Amino acid sequence: MNITTSLTLIIILLIVIAVAVGAFVYPVYRRKQLDSRAFPEPWLAIVKDKLPVYAKLTAAQQLQLQQLITRFLHHKDIVGCAGLQITDEIRLTIAAHACLLLLNRPSTEYAELRTILVYPSSFLVEHDVHDEAGIVTAGRNALSGESWSNGRVILAWDNVAHGVHDFSDGYNVVLHEFAHQLDHQSGITNGAPLLYSGTAYKNWARVFSKEFAQLQHAADSHMHTLIDQYGATDPAEFFAVVTETFYEKPHQLAAHHAELFEELKMYYRVDPRDWQ
Repeated sequence: MNITTSLTLIIILLIVIAVAVGAFVYPVYRRKQLDSRAFPEPWLAIVKDKLPVYAKLTAAQQLQLQQLITRFLHHKDIVGCAGLQITDEIRLTIAAHACLLLLNRPSTEYAELRTILVYPSSFLVEHDVHDEAGIVTAGRNALSGESWSNGRVILAWDNVAHGVHDFSDGYNVVLHEFAHQLDHQSGITNGAPLLYSGTAYKNWARVFSKEFAQLQHAADSHMHTLIDQYGATDPAEFFAVVTETFYEKPHQLAAHHAELFEELKMYYRVDPRDWQ
């Protein structure tokens, strides 16, 4: 190997190293820049109004949430559809509730998510419907939200506004759809998100399987349940629904579904009873 070839290889290697270091260093530098920004007072007023539990968070949690919201809004496109004009109220309402799920957790702020599409009201989607005989028919459904694995979440603003108005009714479409985003971080949306250790999955599977089966039985028997029976649809919907219940009805969930509450508390690393 001659000197010219050796120098070329060294230069190429140095370029590769520089690119790799830059790919790691720049995001850290950019995050520090974003975190150092003062949270605008008009933004804070909206967050306090649209996230009722904000006042009950500790000072450290409030600061952390502000930083998460700032990063979220920097990296995500929130796009109005069907004539809806996106305002700071819409942006911050969605960001605050989505980032509430990230408090105290190792997070990349929904790294795979790029775009949130917001409609004025429920939107129609085409879905194939499978009946018990296996026959597939095309159907149109009006939805308040939908989470996709290709970097998009879709929300209906009127449903978002209704859900955040009462943070104790167990209904919150933003928490629901962003729980799906967390669920998908494992590579498949199946009700088992990325946990913190391999050993945690065994107990998670035991508790969630038992609770899911009980909800299905209650739904089939037309029994009243604390957990919304839409969660009986499949394990992914169960995880999203119980996330709503965990944050909005924590005392009831802890009293009637203690093991489920503990699993969610370990996963989300917060205890929403402190905020209620």
